[in-house]
Amino acid sequence: MQPLEPKTGIGKTEIKKTHGSEQSVAGKLLIELGPLLVFFGVNAAYGIFIGTAAFMVATIVALALAWWLYRKVPVMPIVSAVLVLAFGGLTLYLHDDTFIKLKPTIVYTMFAVLLLGGLVAQKPVLALLFGPVFNLTDEGWRKLTIRWAVFFVAMAVLNEFVWRSFSTDTWVSFKAFGFLPITFLFAMSQVPLMQRYGAEENSQQN
Repeated sequence: MQPLEPKTGIGKTEIKKTHGSEQSVAGKLLIELGPLLVFFGVNAAYGIFIGTAAFMVATIVALALAWWLYRKVPVMPIVSAVLVLAFGGLTLYLHDDTFIKLKPTIVYTMFAVLLLGGLVAQKPVLALLFGPVFNLTDEGWRKLTIRWAVFFVAMAVLNEFVWRSFSTDTWVSFKAFGFLPITFLFAMSQVPLMQRYGAEENSQQN
């Protein structure tokens, strides 16, 4: 009786897929968090202006890395990078850190206006961006869009409160370690809504 041969081919394929997905997640985290961590570290060591310059360079490097890894760069990181370079340039040129502190407020406000404008025009931006990934009903996209728009407005107000009420170092720390966890927690809190308004689930119930 011959011993059974292990199905090593399937195992290797699964290992490769898992390894590839881990690399993808690690690459995306590096692209998203890298510039912020550089900003935080350099600011702590050398101050806001050198930190801003490092932030601008790290942002460009992150975009180049995204293109090298995925051969594409999503629209949102490009918009954010343009604003980082614009407001960072003003910060350095005028030697006034107000501009780099205003950048998150402008970004969040712009996202909120974009989402609400798309909703008014009956062209939900979230559906256009994430439709291939998440299959929601029209009502689901509408509610999700409103929630994200309100969230972005709240984040803009929060940024204004933090930079106007606390020291620059506190603002930089909050920007690096506060905004992203809050956004992640909010995104996770929207999962029940997305499950409730899934198009496939609703069609099966009907």
